[in-house]
Amino acid sequence: MDAQPTLYTERLILRPLTLEDAEGVQQHFPHWEVVRYLNALVPWPYPADGARSYLEHVALPAMARGEEWHWSIRLKSAPEGLIGNVSLMDEVDNNRGFWLAPQWQGQGLMAEASAAVTEYWFEVLGRPVMRVPKAAPNLASRRISERTGMRLVRTDEGQFVAGRLPKDIWEITREEWLGLRG
Repeated sequence: MDAQPTLYTERLILRPLTLEDAEGVQQHFPHWEVVRYLNALVPWPYPADGARSYLEHVALPAMARGEEWHWSIRLKSAPEGLIGNVSLMDEVDNNRGFWLAPQWQGQGLMAEASAAVTEYWFEVLGRPVMRVPKAAPNLASRRISERTGMRLVRTDEGQFVAGRLPKDIWEITREEWLGLRG
């Protein structure tokens, strides 16, 4: 497979993460409203070198192995500034994840980014199904799944930065996704 491409949407540039993104991630990521519903593997309080360590030891090696695909989210109107991250993972029940800095939430940007990487998942990577875990109380994330045709397939419990919470698993198949695209 070729190198991970930059993706473009109406308002966004999704650029593959690099080590140079550490400063932007470190600036925008460690906010309670961003991390509280993320997997408890995220250290909290977030360390001063958290972004650099994550990129060096987790994200970039997984990208190099072809097991994960991580993009920085940037506005076309301000491409120099990272405002979030969207990722695909080749894991059981965990194929897509994202976060967006608080000041850019509620504008439909994450739905736009999610749609672009979902298309990549099905069309470029050729995967048959996408499953996405999320903390059940994360209503904004739930709305993105609902609006994009995903359905709730299971609820159990998970460990999140905010503690033990109900965890929903959302799913869409390639056929369902293709059907929704017309």
